[in-house]
Amino acid sequence: MGALVVVSAPVVAKTLLELRGAGTENCERVVLWLGARSGNYVNVSEAFVPLQEAEEDYFWIPQRGMSELLSHLHQNRLMTAAQVHSHPGHAFHSEADDRWAIVRHEGALSLVVPFFGLSTTEETFTGDAAVFQLSKGNRWLEVPPESVHRRYRIE
Repeated sequence: MGALVVVSAPVVAKTLLELRGAGTENCERVVLWLGARSGNYVNVSEAFVPLQEAEEDYFWIPQRGMSELLSHLHQNRLMTAAQVHSHPGHAFHSEADDRWAIVRHEGALSLVVPFFGLSTTEETFTGDAAVFQLSKGNRWLEVPPESVHRRYRIE
């Protein structure tokens, strides 16, 4: 299943600020939740915005952005706990999302926030964001809403 991802309200607030900022320009955005593992938990300490290219219906992190991310992870002894990105419409995991996903380990989380996050608040984030988990067979499967609390929580 994977470790429980624990994220603070300020990290969620920064994530939404980034998603909305791009959304006002009709662009998707990806934000990576970085943290450290402690037993069965990953405690997220940072909302990291990598160098990326994005338009209304996709995002992509070029090689330079990946290199900067890997350097930041190494220097700060962190891991990518989850990726969070926006969609212009409803939240789902598209073929492009599958192909360009940053987190690729079994149990990895990908959260998709609908409507560029423009109407999502810290209070509605958990209900608004669709959550997907990478399976053993390398497929992104949606986590049922009633099970989301077993995969991540906001504190």
